[in-house]
Amino acid sequence: MTAIDTATTTPTIPAVKASGVGKTFPTKGGDVVALTGVELEVAAGEFVSLIGPSGCGKSTLLRLIADLDEASTGILEIFGKPARKARLDQDYGIAFQQSGLLPWRSVGANIALPLELHGVSAADRSARVSELAELVGLTDFVDRYPDQLSGGMQQRVAIARALAEHPRLLLMDEPFGALDEMTREYLQSELARIAAETGAAVVFVTHSIPEAVFLSDRVVVMSPRPGRITDVIETGLGTNRAEALRESPEYFAKVTEVREALHGAPVERANER
Repeated sequence: MTAIDTATTTPTIPAVKASGVGKTFPTKGGDVVALTGVELEVAAGEFVSLIGPSGCGKSTLLRLIADLDEASTGILEIFGKPARKARLDQDYGIAFQQSGLLPWRSVGANIALPLELHGVSAADRSARVSELAELVGLTDFVDRYPDQLSGGMQQRVAIARALAEHPRLLLMDEPFGALDEMTREYLQSELARIAAETGAAVVFVTHSIPEAVFLSDRVVVMSPRPGRITDVIETGLGTNRAEALRESPEYFAKVTEVREALHGAPVERANER
């Protein structure tokens, strides 16, 4: 068999694979089951959003993937590795709702921080910062400080920092939740472009149905606590996430489908009662 034949028959390792994953938190009042029986695969390069009511375990699942917490049951693999090994190998970057920028460091220095912590040379850090600043549209702001930036610009710095070490997976916990609607929609388009250009898989937590549909290849719907996956909806909207998509019938149909999955019944019937 030729090398080409081997390549075409070798299965791609999922970016994320959760098998029977659960998480229980001990409390004074007894154990609280946050997640139960989670089965999920995220393909390399795929954009997947987690959506569900508050307290359903979306952020908990993201924290397990990021090795910020440990699953109580089941098996969780990141590119075929345990979550801890993937973290040590810097296979993923992470961004939260708050940008978490260091106010005493410039934009460039904030982006460079992960590289600095891992001993990357000054020349290589500078080159990577320039590359990422251009990617997120902040080339003219690398010498500014966080308090000189808008909230949307700060989030773009946080995304650039998360991408600093060429991660194959980007984990995002409501990164646009605190922004106004216009800025939020602009950054959604930017994130779609960045994900396409970098080829990174993305796991994205959100409360917004339109945001989930606009960004995602698949939307994972979760139940109230104990959190479990109740539906997985493929958007089928292609790779072009231009603004015109928001006005298309296909987009509105998928928004309705996700909304109905969250409600557990067709929205029209619910409104008629």
